[in-house]
Amino acid sequence: MNILSSIFGYLMSAIPLGMTFLYGCTGEIITEKVGHLNLGIPGIMCMGAAGGCAVLQACMTAGNVPAVLVVILGIIGSFLVAGAMGLLYAFLTVSLKANQNVTGLTMTIFGVGLMKFIFSNLEGHMYLKALTYFRYPFSVHMPGSALRYCGPMVLLAIIIALVASYVLTRTKVGLHLRAVGENPATADAVGINVSAYKYVATIVGSGIAGLGGLFYVMDYAGSQEAYLSIETYGWLAIALVIFTLWRPHISIFGSVVFGALFVAGSYIPSIPGLHLSMTATPLLKMLPYVVTIIVLAITSVRNKRENQPPAGLGVNYYREER
Repeated sequence: MNILSSIFGYLMSAIPLGMTFLYGCTGEIITEKVGHLNLGIPGIMCMGAAGGCAVLQACMTAGNVPAVLVVILGIIGSFLVAGAMGLLYAFLTVSLKANQNVTGLTMTIFGVGLMKFIFSNLEGHMYLKALTYFRYPFSVHMPGSALRYCGPMVLLAIIIALVASYVLTRTKVGLHLRAVGENPATADAVGINVSAYKYVATIVGSGIAGLGGLFYVMDYAGSQEAYLSIETYGWLAIALVIFTLWRPHISIFGSVVFGALFVAGSYIPSIPGLHLSMTATPLLKMLPYVVTIIVLAITSVRNKRENQPPAGLGVNYYREER
């Protein structure tokens, strides 16, 4: 029974943590499908957490705000702030044709620094009083259960991933979006507004990724120092894009796998009967990166077009060079 309990606790920790990756991964997939490699996702997730928590701070300080409205406002605030970061990235890379890699890394540095400034000025950490709202209903009816981390934002992450997958593969908008990422010159020639698609996809993708930062702080971790770890999860979310072959629906499963791999160092050594030393923890924490490298190597060797990134990924489009 102790072994089963440990395994259940392990899975119930991996699933919600995986949702942090899922938000970031889904957002990055949408952005990459239009040909933009946004390495600013870690910083954008940080700003999503900061923006959402700032709104929650205001709600909890004001008082008498319904719980449902608090959650909705927090999510909207997170999406808008992260989306604003995406707008800045799009302006620099789409309009000004700045190098995407350098711009993304700069956005991460900027986002992480600004997030730390914002959180350091949220006096009293009133936003944490909304923690129960984000973990409802399990935190209320089953406060000691491992299910307490599976709040409404877990379901929201899965829904967003499924909707994104449907839009990308089954709609005209998705077809145009993928065409822009594969060959923007051809898409432009047939009348598709390349810049508009790049802007919208980058802003929406960034907004979705930002929700991952809010979820981690206000659901999974729920502590004053949680924001200090978001950057790490942002990089793993980018790695998950490769692991799931740029497919949002597969990222649902992949995010849980990544969550399980990431917390393996904390849970596996403590499972009775395995006799693993805690000194194995640092090695176990390398698992997500090792698995990503293996998947990347396998997909490269198989060389199937459907398993490759968009052909125009990372390349700026100059309309005058058509």
